Amino acid sequence: MKLYIYARSAHNFGLENIRRASAVYNMLKGSEPIFCSADYRAATFAKTYLGVDKGVGVDVIGNMPNVMERGDILIYDDSGEASDTMQSHMKEYCTHLYKIGTDIPYDVVDDIFFQECQKKEQKVIFFADDDYKEWFFNELKSIEKIDMPLIWGHYFFFKNEDETAKHFQELLEEDQYIDTVRSSKYILTASVHTALESLASSNHPVLFKRGDKETSNLDLAQKYNIPIIQKDNLKEILVEFETIINSYPKTEKIEKFDITKIKTEVEDTLKKFEMIMPSLEYKDY
Repeated sequence: MKLYIYARSAHNFGLENIRRASAVYNMLKGSEPIFCSADYRAATFAKTYLGVDKGVGVDVIGNMPNVMERGDILIYDDSGEASDTMQSHMKEYCTHLYKIGTDIPYDVVDDIFFQECQKKEQKVIFFADDDYKEWFFNELKSIEKIDMPLIWGHYFFFKNEDETAKHFQELLEEDQYIDTVRSSKYILTASVHTALESLASSNHPVLFKRGDKETSNLDLAQKYNIPIIQKDNLKEILVEFETIINSYPKTEKIEKFDITKIKTEVEDTLKKFEMIMPSLEYKDY
């Protein structure tokens, strides 16, 4: 019996699912979970930057039985991928089935963001992990210089890197993401999950609605009273950002998700299975 954690992934909708699922992975690391996602780059990212040790490629959640065995345990973040019928079959197939968004909240944040670190009086911008339609890149063409570092997105096109760098104080690579989000007092971002990580780090995130697609889980920003800028023009967004941080509002405190109940249930089930395995494997010759 094994524990699997599945996160829906693709280059055109970013890494928020991957970041959430990796946070859960790290909370349950003692049970040696296996991380599953469709996009190879996303899986590599999780292994390189998010503490994931074991992973396997699965193109859609419906193919999970091809890598699992009946009775295994599954935690999944599918963002609406699995139908009600599929979820019913999954529940029957697994010993335990947990859904991120129901059993585990969407505002689950990796424990590292709750740890103390040295703070900088710094403003930084992280648009998102993806800019597939190049909305952000095209918006930059009307702006000469932004007096902030930019954290480079995982799915940004590398052909745009040199041109993008001209518009910012500095380009920060992916390996600087966690330390920068933790240490920067203000962050301007279109990613709700990044805003939650900043808030968990006792910093001051400002969220803006991106102009190329709908922002996922916007209700979480509202829940914590994170300021939201609803403009489609990046130049106007930057002006409003400065106004907001000059009189930053009181936000609600985000708490660590207590995974104890799930952790205990998973560990107890795995231990019981280990005890009965010799009996299941015994053959009477």
